[in-house]
Amino acid sequence: MNAKKLPDGGVLYDETDDSDDDMIEVEGDASASPISASIDWNAGSVNETGLVGQELIAEFVKRLPNSPGVYRMFNEAGDVLYVGKARSLKKRVGNYAMGRVHSNRIAQMVRQTANMEFVTTRTETEALLLEANLIKRLRPRFNVLLRDDKSFPYILITGDHRAPAIFKHRGARARKGDYFGPFASAGAVGRTINSLQRAFLIRTCTDSVFETRTRPCLLYQIKRCSGPCTHEVSDEGYAELVQEAKDFLSGRSQKVKEHMAEAMNAAAEELDFERAAIYRDRLAALSHVQSHQGINPAGVEEADVFAIHHEGGISCIQVFFFRTGQNWGNRAYFPKADPQLSGAEVLNAFLAQFYDDKPVPRQIMLSETVEELELLAAALSEKAGHKVSILVPQRGEKRDLVEHVIANAREAHGRKLAETASQSRLLEGFKETFGLPYVPQRVEIYDNSHIMGTNAVGGMVVAGPEGFVKNQYRKFNIKSTDITPGDDFGMMREVMTRRFSRLLKEEGIPDRTAQVSAADAADMPFPAWPDVILIDGGQGQMTAVRAILEELGITDSVIAIGVAKGVDREAGRERFFAPGKGSFTLPPRDPVLYFIQRMRDEAHRFAIGSHRARRKKEMVKNPLDEIGGIGPSRKRALLQHFGTAKAVSRAALSDLMAVEGISEAVARQVYNHFHDDAAK
Repeated sequence: MNAKKLPDGGVLYDETDDSDDDMIEVEGDASASPISASIDWNAGSVNETGLVGQELIAEFVKRLPNSPGVYRMFNEAGDVLYVGKARSLKKRVGNYAMGRVHSNRIAQMVRQTANMEFVTTRTETEALLLEANLIKRLRPRFNVLLRDDKSFPYILITGDHRAPAIFKHRGARARKGDYFGPFASAGAVGRTINSLQRAFLIRTCTDSVFETRTRPCLLYQIKRCSGPCTHEVSDEGYAELVQEAKDFLSGRSQKVKEHMAEAMNAAAEELDFERAAIYRDRLAALSHVQSHQGINPAGVEEADVFAIHHEGGISCIQVFFFRTGQNWGNRAYFPKADPQLSGAEVLNAFLAQFYDDKPVPRQIMLSETVEELELLAAALSEKAGHKVSILVPQRGEKRDLVEHVIANAREAHGRKLAETASQSRLLEGFKETFGLPYVPQRVEIYDNSHIMGTNAVGGMVVAGPEGFVKNQYRKFNIKSTDITPGDDFGMMREVMTRRFSRLLKEEGIPDRTAQVSAADAADMPFPAWPDVILIDGGQGQMTAVRAILEELGITDSVIAIGVAKGVDREAGRERFFAPGKGSFTLPPRDPVLYFIQRMRDEAHRFAIGSHRARRKKEMVKNPLDEIGGIGPSRKRALLQHFGTAKAVSRAALSDLMAVEGISEAVARQVYNHFHDDAAK
């Protein structure tokens, strides 16, 4: 009987021996059938007996089958503690019932388990894919979690227009065209598109702008576009430029460069130096693209390379993306995981989650062997619809490439440790400066932005032990009609009321009597309740805020601190207003002062950005948007027929009815909207 340690800390006992300790490369079978398991969660009724922990799990085990599947563990509040998969649900869950765990963390999870749910699958491969999907969606406390899960940007060359355009793209591939990526960052895509414009002269304007051009735009004048909108280039000539761009992005860059070089030489021989200069500049633009791509190993056509550095309780996973033989950037991830897990265990749990919503390349390279290589290769092959090979290179150019990625992971890990330590020291200093009873784990900073009271927006940014937590930022469009334009006190009162009324409804009043240690806090989800709120304002703002906190009965739950701008609004001379203290200032070079200034500036930036976005939306608002029943299609039809919303407002009822897709009832509704007399 084999004892296999699992990534979640449990141990699986199995009579078969399927270990692959010597395996270096594993290939999955793309012919495996796709997932078709019906997700029908089954929970027993034993939880009604009041059993918890091992006793509860033991009761469930009696009814479990020896088939693959996924299980979920819940606490008494109904929160998901853990999602796991198993080749045999009975054996895997049975290990918990027998107390076969190797860490205090997993033992704690078992003790908190008050209910379980199960779903069986046809294969362990299906179970692995379902487990990854559920972990990302439910974010259970005791799983390894992929915390930074932003979608990757792609380059799109459209295929539904006579003159294809090149755009940066995120999200679903709904539009017809060719997609190239992923790129590691939006900046990498922007730089590449910028250079491709100079090299291939492809348009970047929207279709609506393209259709309305009567003469070439500035991009044509500065040789960034070939001007297909006004037929400065023939459709055939433009199609050749687009094909060259596709060839370059598809890995045939050398062929494209040779073709350009030949054209440049031919133009020079014909003494057409102006045309030769154009090809020279395009060649220089292509060289610029490739010079920013770093290493480009000859033997790597399409691959993702993963390396992990695990030290000090923090794991850093560095990912490099190679497509069409080109390096398209890299990104560092810091998954949340039990510090007792090894680097290989963290990497194993990370990979399936990473590819849950991303295209899978044909080759994946790892810095070290993970336990479920064969299963993972099969699951990813099934998901991708093509064979996926997973390698752990041992020598040669590919091993050199992996070593390069390991070095990047090590450097990113060091930077993260330094930032975390610095942030922890600043929060400790913040506690001492303001005499707080504990080190804050969540600080919320508020600011308002408006112009003479119009388009007023309140902004909230959040900081914690790891810096700013941007997925917790919130904006509040000021809605009250009772507030006098420009009344900052009234705006802050509305923001505070809305924020904490909702928080009370969703989370209840927090228990401040049981403070947790910093080590325990790291294992817990990011708190919903702030320990401290910073208000950008003086005594007047603080009076308004404290009145709201008293009305809601939460003055003991949240500490409010005001930050007033210094004399002549000079940075470094801010005055602080804290409960139980008179106003005071901090020494000019105090690190806590810099910390507070940085948080306040971030709140100011976020509030101004939200205000500008709202103002811009109001400025471009179309009068047709105010008419009920006029959606995007009808709005487009009206504008294409009449040209402008003003022309629509002046149109006769018969003219409105002549528009394709506009019925008599809709035409009358539009007409009545712009003619008050007709509606009476």
